[in-house]
Amino acid sequence: MIVVIKSQTPASEVQRIIQELHRYPVTVEKVVSNDKAVIGLLGDTTAIGRENIQQISPFIEQVVRVKQPFKRASLEYRYGEPSEVAVPTPNGVVTFGQNHPLVVVAGPCSVENEEMIVATAQVVKATGAQFIRGGAYKPRSSPYAFQGHGESALGLLALAREATGLGIITEVMDTADMEKVAAVADVVQIGARNMQNFSLLKKAGATGKPILLKRGLSATIEEWLMAAEYILAAGNPNVILCERGIRSFDKQYTRNTLDLSVIPVLRTLTHLPIMIDPSHATGYSQYVPTMTKAAIAAGTDSLMIEVHPNPAKALSDGPQSLTPGDFVELMQEIAPLAQFFGRGTKSAFTNATPNLAAKISSTVGV
Repeated sequence: MIVVIKSQTPASEVQRIIQELHRYPVTVEKVVSNDKAVIGLLGDTTAIGRENIQQISPFIEQVVRVKQPFKRASLEYRYGEPSEVAVPTPNGVVTFGQNHPLVVVAGPCSVENEEMIVATAQVVKATGAQFIRGGAYKPRSSPYAFQGHGESALGLLALAREATGLGIITEVMDTADMEKVAAVADVVQIGARNMQNFSLLKKAGATGKPILLKRGLSATIEEWLMAAEYILAAGNPNVILCERGIRSFDKQYTRNTLDLSVIPVLRTLTHLPIMIDPSHATGYSQYVPTMTKAAIAAGTDSLMIEVHPNPAKALSDGPQSLTPGDFVELMQEIAPLAQFFGRGTKSAFTNATPNLAAKISSTVGV
């Protein structure tokens, strides 16, 4: 249930209303809103009459019951207003959200060595992208596959940030590693296989760090939003939803099925920012540019694209990774598209050149 307060209500009156609402056996919290004060009531509100709350103050404009099971994540909870996630980075604050420029996150699936991650970060920075991604801990289907370098790779990500000023997005797999990952990451990623790891979700919420929550391999939209609710309920409002493809029956031609319809659906259900990962979704680098452009047209707030200096020798997910040259070309292609849909950036993704990409590729032995 939410209580909407009229515009220009005195702060003292808002505080009095909140104090009155504390009489009920529910959690009372003020929801951040640009235009109005919105107060959320969480818990069993079935016995609370809307008319009783309305009588508390003439400054109460409306009392609305939130019908969705994901209360804090629902669009109703913010009275229809989209939220944003502002992430401080060495290069400045980057904001994820509907009313902000497109945010691009790029980098390798796994952090392999210092030379590779720093060189890739330089390409990512030169294109105008804002974050480098790279896995220190890798959830793999086979126990014999490369599992990531672990804590030492976190140190390499920190070096890449120092060299470029980019923000860092990396995955956490275990509650025991949360503090180590959160100490390095600007955004902590919870991967598809851990979407319903409820202990991990609660721990992520307790950090207060921005959390990138990937959709599970076979998760429904409601299951995904309920997973986000765990993080929000732990007191962390900074959640970004990432669609990375869902499992379907065709495994011959694509790795997964990229559900772009989720963008307009989520816009009707939640206030949270949306990211699209076309690399994991398609599984093949030749399809990534097309689906990247489609995601922008569909209205995504951000993109995650895998880039590796030598995909053929990548320790994980090489087939879906773009070369530095291909990534530079893609970023130049999407610049006018982002501008057309009102999501352009100051750099417009055009700073890098193919010559720069070739130079960096040569430094890592491509």
